[in-house]
Amino acid sequence: MNDEHIEKKSPDAKKAELHKDREESFASLLKRSSMGERLYPGQKVRAKVVSISGDLVYIDLGGKSEGAVDLAEFVNKEGLLSIREGDEIEASFVTVQDGLMKLTTLVGGYSALTLNSIRDAYEGGISVNGEVKQEIKGGFVVSVGGVRCFCPFSHIDLRGSREGSAYVGQTFPFKVLEYGEEGGKIVLSRRVLLEEEKKARREKFKERLTVGMDVDAEVKSIQKFGAFVDLGGIEGLIPASEISWDRTVNPNDVLSIGKNITAKIISLDWEHDRLTLSLKAALPDPWASVADKYPVDSRVSGSIARLLPFGAFVRLEPGIEGLIHISNLGAGRRINHPKEVVEVGQLVEVYVLAVDQQNRKVSLSMQPKAEPVKVVLPAAGEILDGIVEKVMPYGIFLKMNNGIKGLIPSAEMGTPSGTDHRRMFPPGTEMQVAVIDVDTIHNKVRLSRKAVLEKAAHDEFAHYTESAKKSAESSRGLGSLGDILKARLEEKKNRG
Repeated sequence: MNDEHIEKKSPDAKKAELHKDREESFASLLKRSSMGERLYPGQKVRAKVVSISGDLVYIDLGGKSEGAVDLAEFVNKEGLLSIREGDEIEASFVTVQDGLMKLTTLVGGYSALTLNSIRDAYEGGISVNGEVKQEIKGGFVVSVGGVRCFCPFSHIDLRGSREGSAYVGQTFPFKVLEYGEEGGKIVLSRRVLLEEEKKARREKFKERLTVGMDVDAEVKSIQKFGAFVDLGGIEGLIPASEISWDRTVNPNDVLSIGKNITAKIISLDWEHDRLTLSLKAALPDPWASVADKYPVDSRVSGSIARLLPFGAFVRLEPGIEGLIHISNLGAGRRINHPKEVVEVGQLVEVYVLAVDQQNRKVSLSMQPKAEPVKVVLPAAGEILDGIVEKVMPYGIFLKMNNGIKGLIPSAEMGTPSGTDHRRMFPPGTEMQVAVIDVDTIHNKVRLSRKAVLEKAAHDEFAHYTESAKKSAESSRGLGSLGDILKARLEEKKNRG
């Protein structure tokens, strides 16, 4: 009954029981051992061969402990035994099998590897060497000591390559992922080992690399967004924007697969396993001398690099571009888009208006910078004629005959409070004003209409006073003023 029950157990259940028995045997064996240290799967030991019996080679592990290695591991291609008692060998501990400590010398791959050795490598987590024989559906056929195994595409490398020609015929170390059906199903992985190696290298690089450091690298692949490079075991990315100071350059014109370069580390993100490099940062910065090479008011040549609604960018040299604002393209005429004047690739001669080295900007113009017009401001007290340009709640802006604009505050309009200036003085109304204040620093002029009105009234009163005075002086020799007026009235009556 029990035998039948055992026979019906699944392969996984059998394997679990076997592992349990082996663990118990291993524990008891170590308890009896006088070696004083525990062996772990994959641990290497050097030991002397004490005997050769049957299909096993027994080695001395110290004290009363012995280990065993399959005899097949020491049989060469000609079928001859390559070991004898007393020889010292190096072997790796695999597991405890039937109370016996099993080891193997085949770590790293031995051409005469057997199914038992593959199984031991699987249970001990030890790598084996295998030759990629052919590409089949889903992966590759790999021969490990003559045993047919399978490696999925996703486990042949870190990227899951499907380019069989790059691997067929080559021998690599593999990790045994699965051992089933008594050796009828063996699945291998090269990726697991590569990831372990990468992790170990990564830890070493973490201690050594810092942002700002120059490193040597080899170009591995070139994409539209940048280039992947190898720093000697770990991968880094050079974004397309960091390949050259020249934004228009094609990465393939600068880099090629296999090329050795020197780049600067600009970002380290170990948490997400991202290493970002810059090729241009390791080269001289063309903007460092831009102010000396392109002085203000100088005339320079370049080609139109690209057009945008607000202007045209001119390529002055690799890595240096300047902007012609749309207002400096039309030679005085209004344009809606730079394409009305220039086109991409066109050679142009331009004038440098301004250089902002810190913000990496160069302002250009198709015409030389106009000489500033010297503003001649009027003097306080001067009377000027002008035309109303704009009426605001706080006053009226007047454009005077000399081209100067000035403000007449509402209080200086000489109108009753509450007067609607927009209606009374619409744009275009001619007006005479007096200058009451001049700001020579900001070129601002304050005007007054009220002062002109007051001056006119004062002048009229002065004229009347002067006329009356003259009349009084004349009347002394011609009779009284009443007589004079009476005579004039009579004269007027007679004429009527």
